[in-house]
Amino acid sequence: YDKKHSSIVNFLIIPKHFFTSRVIEKRKPLPQTARRAGWVGCNILLNAIPESGRIFYVRERQLLPKEKVMGQWQKMAFLRRETPQSRGWLLDILACIEKIPKKEFQLSDVYAFEKELWQLHPENNFVRDKIRQQLQVLRDKGIIEFTSRGHYCKL
Repeated sequence: YDKKHSSIVNFLIIPKHFFTSRVIEKRKPLPQTARRAGWVGCNILLNAIPESGRIFYVRERQLLPKEKVMGQWQKMAFLRRETPQSRGWLLDILACIEKIPKKEFQLSDVYAFEKELWQLHPENNFVRDKIRQQLQVLRDKGIIEFTSRGHYCKL
């Protein structure tokens, strides 16, 4: 918000299916001296939400067309039907893909995040297999396109 000009600079929403346990940070309980002693709040880690989870209505003072906003919302709506665990993996892979600066990328580019993904999901001993599986899901949902063996394109 720009107070000087009384105008909105950016206005965005984050659909609830982008909220996973990884984006919620537990705060310390309020001290015994507080009126609501023991109450525990949280912080939302916006930097942990993929860019595709941030749906702008207004961006850089420009009102975006309703069709574009609704299209972005619908494109990711499939996540609502996923289990929390599979949604977490999909969002983590999506965040990795968004970190790749090129529109066209290779499987090896995503494999470069293997250690980071293993740290997020230490219970999974087959991270590369999971990466390939999640890339197939994202391909089937129209988020990425498979162009040739080991090559993909962001849509």
